[in-house]
Amino acid sequence: MTTLINDAIKNAGRIVIKIGSALLTNEKSGLVRQNWLNSLATDVEELLKQNKEIVIVSSGAIALGRKSLGIDYTDSPSSIPLELKQASAALGQVQLSKAYEAAFTAHSRMTALVLLSPKDTEERKAHLNARATLLTLMKNKSIAIINENDTVSTAEIRFGDNDRLAARVAQMIGADLLIQLSTTDGLYDSDPTQNKDAKHIPVINDLTQDYLDMAGDAPKGLSTGGMKSKLEAARISMAAGVDMIITSGQVENPLKALQNNGTATLFKASEKPLSARKKWISSYLKTLGDVIIDEGAITALKSGKSLLPAGIVKVRGNFQYGDPVSINDSEGNKLAIGLCSYSADEARNICGCKSIAISEVLGYSRGDELVHRDNLVLHQA
Repeated sequence: MTTLINDAIKNAGRIVIKIGSALLTNEKSGLVRQNWLNSLATDVEELLKQNKEIVIVSSGAIALGRKSLGIDYTDSPSSIPLELKQASAALGQVQLSKAYEAAFTAHSRMTALVLLSPKDTEERKAHLNARATLLTLMKNKSIAIINENDTVSTAEIRFGDNDRLAARVAQMIGADLLIQLSTTDGLYDSDPTQNKDAKHIPVINDLTQDYLDMAGDAPKGLSTGGMKSKLEAARISMAAGVDMIITSGQVENPLKALQNNGTATLFKASEKPLSARKKWISSYLKTLGDVIIDEGAITALKSGKSLLPAGIVKVRGNFQYGDPVSINDSEGNKLAIGLCSYSADEARNICGCKSIAISEVLGYSRGDELVHRDNLVLHQA
């Protein structure tokens, strides 16, 4: 089992790490477990030295802020009124950010707090904005600390826990691996706290209903997700081509412990993240505009490169930034479909321009590419 886990980590260039409230926060004191967090930062720094890109999805804001409002830690999070959760999150986000900053400053590493809501991973424009922000932070070797935007979410639209948020983030940035640090060391065929003969399941290649039926809700206290939400996260991750690991994070240096001889459940994805992303893009049956390109751009696309403004001959339609467009040759043959980084009007203005001139023409730039190669799928004739 250790070999499988180490191979999954070794082969992952981009990793999302999800941390639960019960690990980050001392239930009774309501304070951050700073020594534990410092040990995690040390583990993360070791992975960064191996040229891996890391994003952290962290719970804990509500758990940290609730003490200030007199909310008892034994109260189930689901029983707390929404407005109290939101106020707790607003107070706790400050503490959470300071705790992560302190942990990573010891390694001369910058941290950034990113608050996301469901629409930021599901709506095309917001999805591309959030993705670009996270990719930029990773490129600059900073650590993005992501949490749900609890201060403005509503009961009807919120994720409800950060397990699924972590899976959506992994999908959005094309991660190779999601590590869920939890109070449990993986999936069992029954509740190990109730059944001493419960059997641990080390690897899952196909998340069937039988496995889903084994999961339970979170125990009373700081946790909000439970195994049910983690398996839902596994479903999302595997469909997106992302491997997922559930393991205990209760010891210090939890990632090092995992690699040494940790117990975990590994959920194996059936395809690569980029393949899954391209499948998602190709599912857009209705494009909102057409981009006609020249021979040089056609050659570039077929060799796996992005579509640059210099290769555009004509733009048709009235699409917005993030919308799907059809990329055609001069005879109207469909060559590809992609999510456009510029609106139709913007694309017309930079048509035929070199990428270096985009800022001069528009007064701003969303990148050198009209359609990035990660957001583009060639048409199969």
